[in-house]
Amino acid sequence: MAVHFFKPATMKSFLLVILFASLPIFAQQKPVNFRINQERLEKRILDLATYGMLPNGETNRVAFSDADVAAHQFVMEMMQEAGLEVHIDAAGNLIGNRVGKKTLKPIVFGSHIDMVPHGGNYDGCVGAMGAIEVIKTLSEKNFTTDHPLQVIIFTNEEGGLVGSRAISGNLKATGLGVKNSTGFTIEEGIKRLGGNPENIASVARKQGEMAAFIELHIEQGAKLDESDIQIGIVEGIVGIKWWDVTFEGFANHAGTTAMNNRKDALLAAAKFIQAVNEVAIQTPGNHVATVGRIQALPGAPNVIPGKVVLSLEIRDLSSEKIETIFDSVEAKATEISKQSGVSVGFSPIDATSSPALTDPVIKTAIQKASERLGYTFQYMPSGAGHDAQDMALVVPTGMIFVPSKDGISHSPKEYTSPEDMANGTNVLMHNILELDKKLKN
Repeated sequence: MAVHFFKPATMKSFLLVILFASLPIFAQQKPVNFRINQERLEKRILDLATYGMLPNGETNRVAFSDADVAAHQFVMEMMQEAGLEVHIDAAGNLIGNRVGKKTLKPIVFGSHIDMVPHGGNYDGCVGAMGAIEVIKTLSEKNFTTDHPLQVIIFTNEEGGLVGSRAISGNLKATGLGVKNSTGFTIEEGIKRLGGNPENIASVARKQGEMAAFIELHIEQGAKLDESDIQIGIVEGIVGIKWWDVTFEGFANHAGTTAMNNRKDALLAAAKFIQAVNEVAIQTPGNHVATVGRIQALPGAPNVIPGKVVLSLEIRDLSSEKIETIFDSVEAKATEISKQSGVSVGFSPIDATSSPALTDPVIKTAIQKASERLGYTFQYMPSGAGHDAQDMALVVPTGMIFVPSKDGISHSPKEYTSPEDMANGTNVLMHNILELDKKLKN
């Protein structure tokens, strides 16, 4: 049998043929070409919607309900199938880990699956299912990032950011007794989800423990939908301040008190409500100011209201802007008080939050991912609260928005198309891949 030896030149040519023949295989595995499975993502959303589904086809899955407990078990199994090692922390958060090639801090992403009573199937769920789909796609591509990856499905976002507050160290034992519409306290609900509220302090993470946090979410507004923009890059989550505003007039007989002798607290309050709207509209910016609750006393049709208590809420990305709006509103209230003879007082309410600005590096990575994928995008604030708001206290944070049809949210009519969900999830994945290259810690 003849034995053939390759000459150096021939061997070189042979190796080049092998190399070029294999290029298409390598090209298919380049992360820049990765795309998630849109049909699978939509199926995940629809399957999740069956947990708490009512006879009319709508879903009711409030945190800590039987439907929520069952959904968490379903999602845990889904996370495991995608390639994550999953555990439940003391706050009831589902934590899924995927190892990286290097000893680095984890890149973290995720959202929530609980709903407001009779809400919609997309708020929170798109980010949660999108995060699992990213892991599944990377597993299918046999691609391992340098950084470890961590998916978090947060506990009871709608009832006060419970899971993310625990991670930021802001869920205190005094808050565990609060009940939601299921009748369970937060402490009882956490136990139902497999957590251990007695050890809630163990959930808190320190600054520097995580490399980044990203949350994909529906916009819950109409800006993207009305502008036909595919991706929203969140600049920050607005701060929220609340006040109780009390008007003290004089309750008197409605039939015997002349119109010009009245100290009508409700009339003064009505003028104040109009003034709040005027101040908000006339002041440049993206802030909002709202009166959403009002109580007139004594509340009889034949008695001039002597006392009115109403709410004032102001939201903006800037704490200074919130104070500016409040100062203008307070000045208007002083004018109304002098003109009507009705006293006005403001009492701050503690249940408020500071603005949470997103991280410039993550925002740039989201933009690069959107450009690479060919999606239209715009920078915008988030007017609603999110788990990202608390996560921003302990880790550089970013948010990706996708359109909400007609701006509807917290409603059974809430809808985001499969294409928009896939677009956002692709941006999430490529944002993670960009940060994996860029971040060195």
